[in-house]
Order: sequence, then structure tokens, then C-alpha cells
Amino acid sequence: MTVLLGDKNRFAAEVGEWEHSLRRVDLWAAGQRLTCDDNMAFVGQFRSDVVDTVAWLRSGACSALPFDGLSPEATHQRLMHRAGAGNETEEEYRFRSQFRVLGWGPTTDNVTAHLFRDADRLVLTLQFWREEHLVRHPGHAGKVFVAEVPAEEFVGILEDLAAVLDDSQDPSPLSG
Repeated sequence: MTVLLGDKNRFAAEVGEWEHSLRRVDLWAAGQRLTCDDNMAFVGQFRSDVVDTVAWLRSGACSALPFDGLSPEATHQRLMHRAGAGNETEEEYRFRSQFRVLGWGPTTDNVTAHLFRDADRLVLTLQFWREEHLVRHPGHAGKVFVAEVPAEEFVGILEDLAAVLDDSQDPSPLSG
């Protein structure tokens, strides 16, 4: 049985079938399927990461856009300007990392995403970075996608996702 939570044009999670000890989890934001490279999640780790994100959001740690006058797209690009380059300082890395989101293991590691709070809504920026993806989708090269989601809606989707994953049991028979 497949469960869809949220709106694919803002943010959504779709949980599907099992394959051994993994479960299909597709994530969508700004109309883009984020889990296009690997949508089979190790449920325990993935659920734990989702719950940690909920706690982070509930703590109020999510910050506003850090650069006055810059759009979400330009902010994302500025944060990524020296990312991974040999000249990125530790301070720049720590600053950039405070906005990173969706670091949920192999299922989401094909996308770089940042999250910013704007009053009662969240602004999610994301960018695909794998060369294979960009070859298949040349229009995504250098493109930053932006989704705006009411904060409570986003948190609710994540909480529901954690509940669906918590309630699910691996149907693989135990051997022994």
C-alpha cells in the first residue's frame, strides 16, 4: 500500500513497498522528485533522521535567510559558492551547515538542500549535483529549486512520515 503525505508542488513524501529490509520512500519538493537516484530507504536510519529534523524545527533552530536583499535562490548559491572547495574555511562550513536539511543518508544525498524560516512558513532551496543526473536533466544544471511550505504543514508531513515508517514492519519472514 502506498501512502502520500503532502503536496508534491510544495513538499511531499510517498511511502511504498518493501524490498527486503528497505522500503521505497520518494520525496518531492517544488514539483521535483528528490529521490530520483535512490528511493530505497533503510527504515531505521531514515526514520531517525526525519525525527531529528522535526526536533530541530520544533526547537526553533531554523533561521531566517541570512543575507539581506538576496532571494532564496541567490542565498543558496552564495552558501554553496565555496562548498567543497579547498579554500572553504571551517567557519564558512559551520555557517552553511546550520541551514542544511534533508541529510537523510543515501536516499537524499543527490540533492543539496537548505531551509530558512520566514515567520510561519519555511523556504526550502534545493539543487541536484550529481553529474549523471545533470546529464539526464540538463535543465537542472545550476538550477536552484525553491518551495515554500507553511511550517506546521512541513512538520506535520515529517511527523506523519515518521509514524508511517514506525508503524510499518518489514514483511520479510524471520529465519531461524
